[in-house]
Amino acid sequence: MTFVAAVTGLRFDPGQDFRHTGVVKSVGDSSGTRERVLGLLLELGTATAATLSERLEVTPAGIRRHLDALLADGVITTREPRRRAVTRGRPARLYALSDAGHAAGPSAYDELAVSALRFMTPAQVEAFADAKGRELEARYAGTSGPEELAAALSADGYAASVTEQGLGVQLCQHHCPVQHVAAEFPQLCDAETAALGRVLDVHVQRLATIAHGDGVCTTYIPARKVDA
Repeated sequence: MTFVAAVTGLRFDPGQDFRHTGVVKSVGDSSGTRERVLGLLLELGTATAATLSERLEVTPAGIRRHLDALLADGVITTREPRRRAVTRGRPARLYALSDAGHAAGPSAYDELAVSALRFMTPAQVEAFADAKGRELEARYAGTSGPEELAAALSADGYAASVTEQGLGVQLCQHHCPVQHVAAEFPQLCDAETAALGRVLDVHVQRLATIAHGDGVCTTYIPARKVDA
C-alpha cells in the first residue's frame, strides 16, 4: 500500500522501496532519493546517516542534505541512542519517521476517535479494545505462521516483516494505523498483541510499539514445539 506524505508531496511505497539499494538515483532526483530515505526509515525504525548513506549508496554529504530537508519538512525527527557505547566523540545521531511521517500512511482513526474514547468509562474502553482485537483475529484467522501473517498485515498497510530472533522470530510492523489513539489508550496495543497470539496459537510478547515512541512495533513470537 502506498504511503502519501501529504506535508511534502512525496510518496514512498514500502513494498517497492524496502531493500531497494542497487540503483543510485541521479543527482537531480531529490524527491526520488528522499522517498527512498523515508522507505528505509520505515523499514529500519531508526538509522544513522552513515547507515542510510551506505544502504542507499548516496554520499555522506548528499544524505545529510536530504535529511536536513526532511527534518525541515517535519516528516522525520532525531533521537538519541538508548545505549551509548564508551567511545570518543559525539554519539551518532539517529533518524526516524516523525508522527507526521507515520501519519502520512493509511490511518484508521483520527482525533474524532480519540474524543469518542475519552467519553467512555475504563470498562467500556477495555470492551472496545477487546472487540477490535476479536475483529483482527477473525480477519487474519487461518494464516499459516508468522511469514504469512506478516504478508497479510502488509497488505492492510502495516508494512510488516519477520526476522529470526533466538528460538523464535520477531514480527515488526513498521506502520501503525492507530498510533495516535493507542498512544493515549494502550489497551488497543494490548488487545492487538493478544489477538496475534490467538491467530498464531502461541504466547507472544510485545517488545516495542510506535505508539509509545519506538520506531517499530515489535512482537516476539517463539517457535512452536512440535510433538514427538
